[in-house]
Amino acid sequence: MSDHLNKIAARMSHIAPFEVMEIQTAARALEAQGHDVIHMEIGEPDFATPPQIIAAATAALQNQKMNYTSALGIMPLREAIAQFYADRYGATISPSRIIVTAGSSAALLLTMGVLINPGDGVQMADPGYPCNRHFVRAMGGVPDCIPASAAEAYQLTAKMVTANWQPHTRAALIATPSNPTGTIVTPAQIAQLHQAVSAKGGTLIVDEIYQGLTYGVKPTTALAIAGDMFVVNSFSKYFQMTGWRLGWMVVPENLVREVEKLAQNLFISASTPAQYAALAAFKPETIALLESRREAFKQRRDALIPALKRIGFQVPVTPEGAFYVYADCSKLSDDSFAFARKILHQAHVAVTPGKDFGQAAPEKHIRFAYTQTVERMLEAVDRIERIL
Repeated sequence: MSDHLNKIAARMSHIAPFEVMEIQTAARALEAQGHDVIHMEIGEPDFATPPQIIAAATAALQNQKMNYTSALGIMPLREAIAQFYADRYGATISPSRIIVTAGSSAALLLTMGVLINPGDGVQMADPGYPCNRHFVRAMGGVPDCIPASAAEAYQLTAKMVTANWQPHTRAALIATPSNPTGTIVTPAQIAQLHQAVSAKGGTLIVDEIYQGLTYGVKPTTALAIAGDMFVVNSFSKYFQMTGWRLGWMVVPENLVREVEKLAQNLFISASTPAQYAALAAFKPETIALLESRREAFKQRRDALIPALKRIGFQVPVTPEGAFYVYADCSKLSDDSFAFARKILHQAHVAVTPGKDFGQAAPEKHIRFAYTQTVERMLEAVDRIERIL
């Protein structure tokens, strides 16, 4: 093969493998050998997509043309999302500001594409969702990952944003609830962050992908605070539509056309069947089912945390959202990556080591996804205890 065919873009040197997917692949290989593996590695609800959504998809396939839609999404869905914000959060959002995307990943990539020039920096908390920094890299930007400890609930604060702002910084990204920690940013804290970022002439990006999955805390939206942010959301987590690949973003009115142009070129449009299916996501009977499942997640969290603590894990911050526990394993191992592999191959429990989520003491942390029944999770903890 010619040398020039072996050359790849320099950005690829910054794109690390998604370790959780590597763990899943190894777990599937063990299952193929006949082992019973308990999956606590993937950020995917174990509940099936609500039947109301499946019924809506079936009806649409029979009655609607499955052509490309507008790059902005079908208007009935954009209007339904706007109504959901009004009904649930008391936030008045024009449907014209809502753009339906091919998953929240597409929304984040579009956000970076519209905002970031080569060399521009985007602040984000470390630990954080690994793909966020890669979205920045894909556009030639620089992810400025700021270590955030348990003292800050693993989140950026306004003080941290101001102290770490550099001449090349263009934006700050927060996630509430967060992956991998499940912690939230309160409305008051978001207001402070928005003020700090705006004072520097930057843009605040808010990842609300796990919005709705909160426990003992009323779900909120940053959109109730200001209209000049980029807010990203998803049908994957709360609405349990991961494989449908559907999300949305809410952008400032004056930038809708810019996002639309980029979406047209990168994605053409989001999945047409998924968009029609999602119209049923906001029906009262669907929401009632989703709320019962949210309560099940809370029960799982409340069962898992004390079980992990009993066998030597530390959980310095109780997660208030999403479905993750970011546990400190330093009393059990000084290498979470090797420890996760040991847990997988000896206990047949799949978990995600901290190396996926940044450079802030990743060797001390393991993420557990409580996306299994209480019984299965407690069995997983018992299996881990037996190999310690």
